[in-house]
Amino acid sequence: MIQLLFTVIFSEMAMILLFVFKSPIRKFLIMSLDRLKRGRGPVMVKTVAGTVFVVLMSSVYSMVKIQKRGIDVGGVVNPTDQVLMAKHLLEATLMGSILFLSLMIDRLHHYIRELRMRRKSMEAVKKQNRSFEDGKVEETKALETEVSTLQEKLKQLQSELEVKTKEVNTSEANAIALSKQSEGFLLEYDRLLEENQNLRSQLQSMDLGLSRSTSKKNT
Repeated sequence: MIQLLFTVIFSEMAMILLFVFKSPIRKFLIMSLDRLKRGRGPVMVKTVAGTVFVVLMSSVYSMVKIQKRGIDVGGVVNPTDQVLMAKHLLEATLMGSILFLSLMIDRLHHYIRELRMRRKSMEAVKKQNRSFEDGKVEETKALETEVSTLQEKLKQLQSELEVKTKEVNTSEANAIALSKQSEGFLLEYDRLLEENQNLRSQLQSMDLGLSRSTSKKNT
């Protein structure tokens, strides 16, 4: 039994060393423990650990019993009891070491698996951030393109506004020139109308003079 316990301890120590150093064997060992912790694996592990713990308590009880027997005899322990005491002490120490190393292996496996899960979650977050940044870059490019298009349209509208303003200013100048020209025409028309009236009055006066001279001659 002692050889079996030593074999288990050395196996557990080897497993701990494999957990410490990163290698393909560690990956295989982690996958094996993952499978072991599924289904009925935890129940089997707890059963074996409980059995080892019971045997450990039995060895401790045997040591206490042998020690009590030596005290009852007078403090002298015979060679047989000494051998049994040493055997039980060695077995108890080996089984306690097995339980302690098993706990260490379980904790190491748990922490390594949690570390792997956190690394995966961090990688997923980094990918999301990259995709979000890429989306922001594309959105920024689209907005820049839209802004440049709007600026070009604004420049075109400004140029059209300048052309329309020039046309309006030209039309206003033409309208002012036409209004001044029409005012000149109206003044000229008034002058011609006045001259026409003067000529008519002169003609009428001349007609009256002629008619008077004619009437005198006849008399």
